[in-house]
Amino acid sequence: MNSPRSRTIPMLIWRSVVQAITLAVLAGFILSFVYGLTYHYKETHRHIDQLAAVLTASASTAEGADIVAEQVAFLLENEPSIQSILFYSTPQPISDTSQSRGDWKNALFADTVSFNYPVVSNDLQPDSLKIAATLSDADGLLRQSSDVAASSSTTKNANSTLVGYINITLDVNKLRASWFQSNALWWLVTILLVVVWALYVLRKLNWPVRDLDALTEVCDIIIRTPELEKLPVIAQHFNFQELAQIKQALIVLFKRLQDIKQDYEAVAIFEQQLHSKDVSLDVQLHNFQSMITHELKTSLNAIVGGLQLLDYETLSREQKDAVDIISSGSDKLVSSLEHIIQLNQIQKGQMTIHLSEFNPLQLIADLFVEFEPVAKRKGLELISQVHHIDYGLQGDVKKIQQILSILLSNAIKFTSAGQVTITSQLTHFDKSNRWQISVKDTGIGIDNNHIDDIFNPFFQVDSSQTRQYEGSGIGLPVVKQIAQLMGASIDVHSELGVGTEFVLTIPLPNQQQVHQQQVLAGLSIIYYYYHEAGFLVEELERLGAQVICHQHEQLALDEMRQKKIDIVMFAEDVYPARAEALATRIRQIENADITHRALLIYWYPKHHVRSLESFEHGLKAAGVDYCHMVTYSDKGLSDLIKRWLV
Repeated sequence: MNSPRSRTIPMLIWRSVVQAITLAVLAGFILSFVYGLTYHYKETHRHIDQLAAVLTASASTAEGADIVAEQVAFLLENEPSIQSILFYSTPQPISDTSQSRGDWKNALFADTVSFNYPVVSNDLQPDSLKIAATLSDADGLLRQSSDVAASSSTTKNANSTLVGYINITLDVNKLRASWFQSNALWWLVTILLVVVWALYVLRKLNWPVRDLDALTEVCDIIIRTPELEKLPVIAQHFNFQELAQIKQALIVLFKRLQDIKQDYEAVAIFEQQLHSKDVSLDVQLHNFQSMITHELKTSLNAIVGGLQLLDYETLSREQKDAVDIISSGSDKLVSSLEHIIQLNQIQKGQMTIHLSEFNPLQLIADLFVEFEPVAKRKGLELISQVHHIDYGLQGDVKKIQQILSILLSNAIKFTSAGQVTITSQLTHFDKSNRWQISVKDTGIGIDNNHIDDIFNPFFQVDSSQTRQYEGSGIGLPVVKQIAQLMGASIDVHSELGVGTEFVLTIPLPNQQQVHQQQVLAGLSIIYYYYHEAGFLVEELERLGAQVICHQHEQLALDEMRQKKIDIVMFAEDVYPARAEALATRIRQIENADITHRALLIYWYPKHHVRSLESFEHGLKAAGVDYCHMVTYSDKGLSDLIKRWLV
C-alpha cells in the first residue's frame, strides 16, 4: 500500500494561490464577457429603436413609401447586424415577443431577434391606404405590393389609424462577432495585466516561502545531526512577524536543549564519580568484612582453645562460674560471627547447595535431642507433629538443619511459658517433593508492622540498651538468604501476646531422580587464585573436571608448558591487573606453540558488576576470552562452560 505523499506549507500556499488566481481570472472573464456582451446588445437594441422611430415616422405619411425604401436600403447596407426590415400591413395589433426573453439571454444564446414597431398615420385611412413596399432582407430591394384594404383599427385617439408594423430582425451572431473583433485588443491588454498581476502576487508569495524553506533546512540539519552543538544561521530575507517568532522559539529551544545536555553531562559525570565511590566503598566493605571476620574468628579460636586447655576439674567454684560465663559469651559470639560470614558468602555468591540423602524424621529427632533440654530448663513443652511416614529425601541437610535450629532457638528464647510445636508435612509429586515444616510458639509475638523488617540484618524490634532479649538480629536474615538459595520460601504468621509461626516450604527432588552427570569430565582446568580457592573449585570437581589450583603465576605458567590445559580460570579475588598480566604471558607462551589455545575466563564478584566496563576492555585486549560474574549453580556453571567451549 502506497504511503500518502507528504505535504508542505509552501506547496499548500502555492497551490492555493494558483487556484485562487485561476478562479478569479475565470470569474472575471466570464463576468466581463456577460456584462460587455449584454451591454453591447442593449446599446444595439436602443440604436434600432431610434432607427425604427425614423422609419415609422416616414411610413406614416402619404409620400413615405419612397423615403422608407431609401432609408431601408441604406440601413441594410451600412448596418451588418440588421438581417431584414419588413413591413406588415394589418389593422390588427401584433404582440411583440422579442421582449419576452431577457437581454442577457438574447445576447448570449439567441441567433436572431425580431422587433415589431407599429406604423400609425393621422392622414391615411385604411380604406384608401396603398402600401407599395415590402422590405426584403436578401438584397435590400423594395418590392411593390398591391393595395391592402385595412379594416378598422384601434388607435390612440380618434384621428390615429394603425396601418401596419415594421419588423426589424437583428442577427445576434454577427453582433457577437463584431463585438469580439472590436474588443480583441482590450482582451489582450486585460490578459497581459492579469499575467503581470499574477506574477507580482507569486513573487510576493515567494518571500515567506523562502523563509519557510530556510527554517525547514535548519530543522533538517538538526534532525540529521544529533551531536550538533551550535545552531546554524537561519537566513530571514523579510521581516515577517510570525516567522520571526518561530525562529526565536527555535533558538530558545535549542539553547535550552544545550543547557539540559550540559546539565545531563554534569549529572553523568557526578553519577560516575558516585558510582566509582560506591564501587570503592563496596570493595572496602567486603574487604573490611573479610578482614574483621578473619581477625575475630582467629581471636575467638584462641579464646575457645584457651578455655579448652583449662583443667576444668581443678578450678574453684568461682573460677568455674567465670569460665562458664566466658564460654557462653564466646559461643554466642562464634555463632553470630558464623552467621555474618554466611551472609557475606551468600552476598558474594560463594555459598552453594550440596545435595545428599537424609531422613526427615531423623533430622527432627536430632533437633529434639539438641533443644529439648533447653526447653525444659525454661519450663516449655517441645512437641512434634509429623503427618507423613518415614521417607528418604535429597537436599542440603546441613542448611535445612541450620534453618530449623535458628527458628527453634528463637522460638524458645521468645517464649516464657507454653509450648513450641514442630509440624512436618510431606507432599509427593511426579518429579519432586515438597517438604513443609512449621515452628510455632506461644511467645510474645511480633507486631505486623515489623514482619518484613525481621529479615533485615541487625534489625531489633527493641533496640534499646535495656532490652529484655539478647541477640544480634542476624539469625533470621541468614534463614531468609539460605532459604532463597535453596529455592525455598518462608512465611510468618504472628499475633502480639499470642505467638508466632514460621512456615518453611522446601522443594526437593525425588530420591529416585537421576543424579546430575559429570558433564565436565575430561577437562583440565587451572584455577588461579590470590587468597583462597573458594567454593567454585568444589563445583568444578563435582562436575567431573580436573582442577589444578595455583596461587603463584610462575607455577601456573610452568603447568601450561608441561600439560595441555583446556581452561584457565582467574578467581574472583584476583585483581584485574594481575589477571591481565598473567593472560598476556599465557598468550605469549601459546604464540610459540600454536597447536593449542586455552580458554581464559575471568570471574568477577557480584559487587563488581557496575564497574565491569572499567576493566573488561583491558582483560580482553590481553587475551581473556570471557568475563563473567561468578556463579555457583551446577546447571548454570556447566551450561556456561559448555557454551564457551563450543
